[in-house]
Formats: sequence, C-alpha cells, structure tokens
Amino acid sequence: MALTGHPDDTPLTPPGRAASVARELGELFDVDGAALLGERAASTGRGRAGRVSVGGSCRLLPLASGWAAVSCARAGDVALLGALVEDTLPDADPWGTFAAAVRVMGPDTFDERATLLGLPAGSVRAEPLAGPAVDGPPHDLTGRLVVSFGALWAAPLCAQLLARRGAMVVTVETPARPDGARRGTPRFHALLHAHDRAVQLDPDTHRDALHALVRAADVVIEASRPRALRAWGLDADAEVARGATWISITAAGRSSDRVGFGDDVAASAGLVAVDADGLPVFVGDAIADPLTGLTAAALALTAPGRLHDVAMSRVVAATLDGTPGGPATGPVAPPRTRPVPGPAPAPGADTAAVMHELGIPWPS
Repeated sequence: MALTGHPDDTPLTPPGRAASVARELGELFDVDGAALLGERAASTGRGRAGRVSVGGSCRLLPLASGWAAVSCARAGDVALLGALVEDTLPDADPWGTFAAAVRVMGPDTFDERATLLGLPAGSVRAEPLAGPAVDGPPHDLTGRLVVSFGALWAAPLCAQLLARRGAMVVTVETPARPDGARRGTPRFHALLHAHDRAVQLDPDTHRDALHALVRAADVVIEASRPRALRAWGLDADAEVARGATWISITAAGRSSDRVGFGDDVAASAGLVAVDADGLPVFVGDAIADPLTGLTAAALALTAPGRLHDVAMSRVVAATLDGTPGGPATGPVAPPRTRPVPGPAPAPGADTAAVMHELGIPWPS
C-alpha cells in the first residue's frame, strides 16, 4: 500500500491478494514474502508516483480505449518507442510526443507493435487467470547445484530463496551482457547476490564449459525468451529428461515473443489500483518480479524434475480474485528490507574455483 497511489495523496489498497499470495509462498523459505515485495523500494528510497512507476522507467498512458503500461529502461528503448509510433522522439524526454501518438491507437494495434519491436509494454487487460499450481511437500535441496542465467530481480530472488533451503547457487553472466542490476543500487544487488558464486562465460569461446556446467546442475533458471539459450546449444527438454528442474521465467510464457519488466507486466496483467478520478495507478514496485521469484522458487522446491513455464503475467493475473481496492484505512507501514549479508561477488570472480570443484576443464 505504501507504494501504491499518488505521492501527495492517501495510499491505496491494491485489488486482489498479491501480498497474501507472497506471504503464503514465503513461508516455504522462512521469509516474510509480503515484505519482499517492497525490498527494492526500501533500498532505493523511492516512493509511489501514481502513473509513473516507483522506479521511474515505466508510464501508464491512455490509448484510444483503455490504457497501456510502457517501460523505457534500456539504452535502445527510446528508438523502439519512436518505431512504435513511426516518429523520431527526443532522447531527453520522449514521453509527451509518444503519449499523444498512442492516445489514438487501439490496444490490439499497440500490443502487436510492441511485441514485434521487443518493447517492454502492453495494454492493460484485467483477465483473471489460473497461475502455476504450487503444491506437494518441499524437497531437500541441501548441496544441490542451482545454475542461474537470470538477471535483475525475479530470477535472482528465486535462486536466493533456493539457497535458503541449502542449494549452492552459481550465477552465470557473459562478458557482453553482465547483469544490468549491477548498474543499479549496489545495496539491492548485494542483497540478492551476496551468497552466489559468480561465473563469467563466453557462449562462443567457452561453450564446452557452459554445457558441462548446465549438465552438472540440479536446477537451471533462465529468465529470457527460450531462443536465447537454445542459440547457445542448451536444450531445456534434454536437461529435464536427465532429471534436472528447469525454471523458465518469461513475460508471457515460452510460446510468446513478448518482452516485459516487472512494472509493465504487472500493470498490463490488470494489477492496477484506481485513484479518486477513476484512473489507473501503479501497484507496488515492479511487483511482478518478486511475485514471480517467489512462485518460481516454490515450484522448484515442491515439483522437481520438470520444466516450469513461469509466465510473469499469469503469476500476477492469478492474484486478481475480484477483491476491490480502495483508499487505505489506518496506518500504512513503509517498505522494509532484510539486512545485506555482504558484498556481491564481482563478475566472474568464482569462475575458476567453480570449474575446478565440478571437474570441468578450465585454464589454470
């Protein structure tokens, strides 16, 4: 609630039961799952901003009918915004021109163009859906190897929660694309990665080592469209066939080409609050990320040996049970974060050690 609404107005209670779902999932890992939803904001010190996301990189904009959530967080996203509306937008502030252009665009056209361009954006459509079923008893992960190709928030949180159940986490980055969260708030990045082993591999020159590392894994976490790891010669079905658990985190499922981040995915899935004027505002801070991280970790813990297609949009939509939101009543606690256990390892800091421990050939 503290992160939902306008900065100069009463906080809003979001619709649905996202915090309750997070709390229930957190019990599997002995953490306050609801509190995890606000950890990044607690680290950055940012607060609710209405139709601008807490992180500042996403906007809620009116379409010809309905609304769209649009992220502009990457270096090339301004060019993609311009391509969507067939115009050249100013790098310094593209939003005014872009907003005027999409105001006359229908939601179907908007979504089609955003997906085609790989722009993290989508029209807001409240369609309650069944999310991944988390059931069954927790399995023992003590000493199990988790290899994570995930960056930013959802996948690292999933890996960290598995580490709390005794797993050893190896996070893989490439020299060309280190985790973008390293450029963000160091405290938050360290919170998620302090206990990781950091491995850096080039998928072209280190392909044999990369494949050997994945074959040694009990759990593999990917947080990109499946074609990315397929291009490196990694086969999710083959790894599951040998007994591994494969967690696939995407914006809208393995069969979708949609790209998305936590704010635009959550809002487009229908998780928005409504202000006093009846207009949508963001709920929480990139809330699809921690919700998905919790869900993915719970699936790995309770249903091993499977390929889990964890679509962030479905995870969010499943929390919308028809419960309405509204103005908060009574005191609202600010977001809080867990203590940071130490610094995050530098990129590739543990590559040689991990390869040696696993018996994978590596230059000395």
